[in-house]
Amino acid sequence: MTAFSTPCLPRRSDLVAALQLCGALLLALALFWALPGAQAQTLASATSTELLLEPAADTAVPVDGLLLRPAGDKLQLSASLHFELPSLVEDALYKGIPVHFVQEVRMVSERWYWSDKVVAEVERHMRLSYQPLTRRWRLYTGASPLSERGQGGVSLGVTFDTLEDAMSALRRITRWNVAELSQLPSSGELQLELQMRIDTAQLPRPLQIGNLGRSGWSMLVSRSKRVDAHEWR
Repeated sequence: MTAFSTPCLPRRSDLVAALQLCGALLLALALFWALPGAQAQTLASATSTELLLEPAADTAVPVDGLLLRPAGDKLQLSASLHFELPSLVEDALYKGIPVHFVQEVRMVSERWYWSDKVVAEVERHMRLSYQPLTRRWRLYTGASPLSERGQGGVSLGVTFDTLEDAMSALRRITRWNVAELSQLPSSGELQLELQMRIDTAQLPRPLQIGNLGRSGWSMLVSRSKRVDAHEWR
């Protein structure tokens, strides 16, 4: 009797899955090489922006360059941030696309017996735009998200001749009311958390979809520091 054997063939489902994977990889490579050089480099290497805080001349409650000072019934924050805009963001600005930023401050009381308590939390919104016809820059600042005309509740608008002048204002925090003194404990330590980021939710819808997950639109500036509550009492 003659014995016959049939080679074991891979299942059809396995072949389909392998073909789909190869197709996805080829598509990703094609999209990557289709990008301009600067954008491809940005997409390939995700970088985060660090926050450096300048030491302030006034030494009232200094926290590594963060300056906290009571003013009436408010606690005010001043600081100088050092960061650069990602190249894709700067390119979008020069094309007339406004870019929105959010600055957030939280003061947290840490508790070993329960979850931490946020005793103060505040944010403000900034909208930076370029007018190609006049070659002027406009920076709006307000307590809520700003519309295309810079309106979002009460907002302050300032015009600048150059991007560097506008960036100097964007990097500077001056006497920002971040808490009511009545909100803060009279003793103990608090964790001060400062954060600044690009508000990608305010971008035009096509950019929100096209730049989802791309490192060139990712900018996070953050800093945290312990502060002693008795300093402003």
